[in-house]
Amino acid sequence: MTAHKIENIRNFSIVAHIDHGKSTLADRLIQETGTVAARDMVEQVLDSMDIERERGITIKAQTVRLNYKAKDGKDYVLNLMDTPGHVDFAYEVSRSLKACEGSLLVVDASQGVEAQTLANVYQAIDAGHEIVPVLNKIDLPAAEPDRIKEQIEEVIGLDASGAVLISAKTGIGIPDVLEAIVTRLPPPNGDEKAPLKALLVDSWYDAYLGVVVLVRIFDGTLKKGQKIKMMAADAHYEVDKIGVFRPKMQDVASLGPGEVGFITAQIKQVADTRVGDTITDDKKPTAEALPGFKPAQPVVFCGLFPVDAADFEDLRAAIGKLRLNDASFSYEMETSAALGFGFRCGFLGLLHLEIIQERLQREFDLDLIATAPSVIYKISMTNGDEIELHNPADMPDVVKIEEINEPWIRATILTPDDYLGSVLKLCQDRRGVQVDLNYVGKRAMAVYDLPLNEVVFDFYDRLKSISKGYASFDYQITDYRAGDLVKLSILVNAEPVDALSMLVHRTRADSRGRAMCEKLKELIPPHMFQVPIQAAIGGKIIARETVRAFRKDVTAKCYGGDVSRKRKLLEKQKEGKKKMRQFGRVEIPQEAFIAALKMEE
Repeated sequence: MTAHKIENIRNFSIVAHIDHGKSTLADRLIQETGTVAARDMVEQVLDSMDIERERGITIKAQTVRLNYKAKDGKDYVLNLMDTPGHVDFAYEVSRSLKACEGSLLVVDASQGVEAQTLANVYQAIDAGHEIVPVLNKIDLPAAEPDRIKEQIEEVIGLDASGAVLISAKTGIGIPDVLEAIVTRLPPPNGDEKAPLKALLVDSWYDAYLGVVVLVRIFDGTLKKGQKIKMMAADAHYEVDKIGVFRPKMQDVASLGPGEVGFITAQIKQVADTRVGDTITDDKKPTAEALPGFKPAQPVVFCGLFPVDAADFEDLRAAIGKLRLNDASFSYEMETSAALGFGFRCGFLGLLHLEIIQERLQREFDLDLIATAPSVIYKISMTNGDEIELHNPADMPDVVKIEEINEPWIRATILTPDDYLGSVLKLCQDRRGVQVDLNYVGKRAMAVYDLPLNEVVFDFYDRLKSISKGYASFDYQITDYRAGDLVKLSILVNAEPVDALSMLVHRTRADSRGRAMCEKLKELIPPHMFQVPIQAAIGGKIIARETVRAFRKDVTAKCYGGDVSRKRKLLEKQKEGKKKMRQFGRVEIPQEAFIAALKMEE
């Protein structure tokens, strides 16, 4: 198989809001071009992980090569990148877009433009893409293609008069999509004679082949046996195997300019292959590297601990393996007095956290406890130092702190008019600052600045429940702002429980502390002595609950006689209880932790 003529190649990605039908459209394109034999065809061919299939979402961007004979009689090669729609995986989207020249913007013809549609299409426009709007689900009775076309023009500013009308489920209009890709999207540019210049789009670990690297060639050719160099990592390898995905791997002899494919080169560590790096020829390298991607910044942190301390080594191995396939997830070891050894992990968002946790429990059979999610705070000290705080338990002494800065986000929320009031109230309750409010067709679009630590907790769930699932939400981190934040500590029997400490805004501290104490009072079983549960800010106790003691009736065998005999026995019991409380350990059951961490507002 020789390298293809560059004018007959099209690289494109599919961008859309969650559930508007990206993966189904990809299925139809694969089927229409006969890439996968009919008997091997399954729903969502490209969603290969179990979790992706169960939840019906795409997590990893996937790529596939299609061969297509157009109406003009030419043979075209189409490289399709299927991308995730969730805000937590926007990083995957931005990488895929860099490797393409055009995008299909899929919009649900019954629901119209959503928050994530906007976010993803702006990313595509920033990447300089030619965009073809595609209206999906036109077979639904609720579809209103003409209204949605106007909406696309109004909200995004794209000309939608030539939008392709399709139904990915039933296959209506799929040939028109293929024609539109060939006629309306530009071919890639590249010089075959120039030194090799290729972008490392993604890398993952395969148990048989070692590290597999997904590349997009810009200039030059990549051949088997060629010695290559990764410019940023300054690593040198020899190419073992070159191929393309037709979803299954298929070997080819070489890849030319504009083509997308994969290579393996006996790379042992995924860490050696930095996403966004430039691959070039070892002997005659290219002059300058491609502008890579900015590395993924973890936004939410939480501690993961094994329920059984003996599983710690298994957890370490499992986290190491997951890191091989997910470059946007980071971790470091930490210890906690209450929970023992574990890891402090960084994630791109709450869905990402949930998926990683689920993969650890499912693929590696581990029982885990996660502490409450927290964000990165920047603390300015009185001596002029700046430190980053990932874990509220490590907060320095209040006297030494000048100010605490917390991350803020700019959130765009699209909601039907009926729920606007409750959505605005939710944002106000979370210390939000309204930036903009206007109407997009029949829906309200609210833009708010919100502190991230109010969002990571359960903002998304609350938003979905007050809007009956109709509101859509998208955010990006804007900046750090000084906030009046305090550390809320929980003391059980006068000992601080580090896993339950959190940073909260001063106005919220009282209610949070009170709720936490009430919750723990129900969860901690009675001991032989009284157990006080307190919430404190610094040295000031702001809430207290007491778990009553078991009480044995010591005066039962004492009848008649002077009352002082009775009192003596009671005093003796009191002394004993006092001593017990001084030396006694309060066992907080594991369920109590998990329930306390899941506390709703």
